[in-house]
Amino acid sequence: MLAPVEFSFQRYLAAKKSVDDRALNKGVWETLSGEVRRRPQESPLNILEIGAGIGTMLERMLEWGLLAQAHYTAIDSRAENIITAMQRLPSWAVERNCAWEGAAGNTGIIRQGGLQVEVQFECIALADFIARERGRRQWDLLVAHAFLDLVNVPQTLPHLFDLSAGDGLFYFTLNFDGKTILEPAIDPAFDNLVESLYQRTMDERMIDGAPSGDSCTGRHLFQHLRQAGAVILGAGASDWVVCPRRGGYPHDEAYFLHFIVYTIHQALAGHPELDAARFANWIAKRHAQIEAKELVYIAHQLDFVGRSRNAFGR
Repeated sequence: MLAPVEFSFQRYLAAKKSVDDRALNKGVWETLSGEVRRRPQESPLNILEIGAGIGTMLERMLEWGLLAQAHYTAIDSRAENIITAMQRLPSWAVERNCAWEGAAGNTGIIRQGGLQVEVQFECIALADFIARERGRRQWDLLVAHAFLDLVNVPQTLPHLFDLSAGDGLFYFTLNFDGKTILEPAIDPAFDNLVESLYQRTMDERMIDGAPSGDSCTGRHLFQHLRQAGAVILGAGASDWVVCPRRGGYPHDEAYFLHFIVYTIHQALAGHPELDAARFANWIAKRHAQIEAKELVYIAHQLDFVGRSRNAFGR
């Protein structure tokens, strides 16, 4: 696949679904599944996903058999993501012989036999959602997929856990943990410089004047969760590993790789510690490696499942 001239974030989110499927820690998933199965089945499971993107985690939970009766609330700050999610879900349902009953306001119901999942997407910033819903609604399961490394975790977790029911669960996945690897090497010293500067941008990210990122979110979550009063029931690695197979990349993963290189370019363009011409050449070579079906990409990440502090009546 040739490097695209223009990039779509929504296509990137769709392309990485197969990457995420491989990466998600199966032991952590099984712990979550066991906890959900042990819950009383008389009432639907209330789920809140923050940073829900185009709805791939909802699709996955249905595909992997986690959900039966559920109310699924999904929020994201990008309107384009919500629009894409509501376009995907009817087609997704038809392909799997499920009934989709759409309604106004980005809501709908997925049905198949004993399965019934009511879905509501909303375009809203997390802070605004928490401020609105604190003291009003609570959820049985909080989900954050490839999202917490974009926020100030120690400040966000206590407020997020205020939305958790008394015995509430959390499932926090693909939390970046400080390592990006691109192979084969182009220039090892320059490769390391680019990768270190890219990860530094995560630590220096500011949103609305506040720190909003951490390149080692994964390892730091052990401490942050404990300080927020949560109990970790399971944790494990969920590394992205994308490599050519049988002469090519599966699914749309070549696009995923091109988008990763594009993201690095966008983050570091004009950086004072990088020679502009040398960096542009480096970016071009990385895209060329994808086109030649040579690039291997690895990112170290961690998954967590547990119970929020409200499980202890705090």
